[in-house]
Amino acid sequence: MSRKCEICGKGPSFGNNVSHANNKTRTVWYPNLQKIKAVKNNGSISTVKVCTRCIRSGFVTKSL
Repeated sequence: MSRKCEICGKGPSFGNNVSHANNKTRTVWYPNLQKIKAVKNNGSISTVKVCTRCIRSGFVTKSL
């Protein structure tokens, strides 16, 4: 499974770790994804992987 938000499409970011000696090594920052049970528009419940920003912003309605 991909590490991508199913709502906004946010995925991993790539860049460099830079040490005090200016050594550069590649690194990856992953979005904070959570598996939640969400209610879709037609009323069905399914498990989706969404980032915490989409949960907090109300783009997803969690099921109880």
